[in-house]
Amino acid sequence: MGSTTRKHAVVTGTVQGVGFRYWTARKADGLELVGYARNLFDGTVEVEAEGPGPAVDALVVMLRSGPPSATVTDVAVREVAPLGEDDGFRILH
Repeated sequence: MGSTTRKHAVVTGTVQGVGFRYWTARKADGLELVGYARNLFDGTVEVEAEGPGPAVDALVVMLRSGPPSATVTDVAVREVAPLGEDDGFRILH
């Protein structure tokens, strides 16, 4: 098992109103990640995911395509400090 990593991503494109947060939560749950997804006021979706490095990286790759109903134009990713306190992956409103 690798070390814990947390990444913050902002997904740009047609990503609100298309089920992007729920799709992300399902993918993150499948990878056993913790964190959250939420809509931002500028029309983007913010995602933070924490867990083993390879699983977090796999989610970032998935974010670049998104669900079939979305059109992703950019994913800005940066590494942030792991919190170690999250319980599951949440959809924030």
